[in-house]
Amino acid sequence: QVQVVESGGGLVQAGGSLRLSCTASGLTFVDYTMGWFRQAPGREGEGVAGIAWNGGWIYYGDSVKGRFNMSRDNAKNTLYLQMNSLKPEDTAMYYCAAETASGSWCDVRNFGYWGQGTQVTVSS
Repeated sequence: QVQVVESGGGLVQAGGSLRLSCTASGLTFVDYTMGWFRQAPGREGEGVAGIAWNGGWIYYGDSVKGRFNMSRDNAKNTLYLQMNSLKPEDTAMYYCAAETASGSWCDVRNFGYWGQGTQVTVSS
């Protein structure tokens, strides 16, 4: 049984930093492209970042480029998202997901394994 679990969310002031983690079990982690997505109330879901199985490529959404850094440790089956210079508009539920179908890194339809999410709230 595949389990994906996010952690590290919380409340932070604008300009601050948070580091999200995501651990996956029940799958061969190194076989999967991984992604971070976010969903805020009243807004469309958004692809935050995606990373190849070996870290060979990393893509970021336009709204987080230069502020967020995604990485993975395949030996630990863990994915990370370092979020710096946080803004109130970054407030959202953040989800980690494993890609199960080939396609765009930011298309949620290509990701079949999802965590329950971790809430990030940025106060102004």
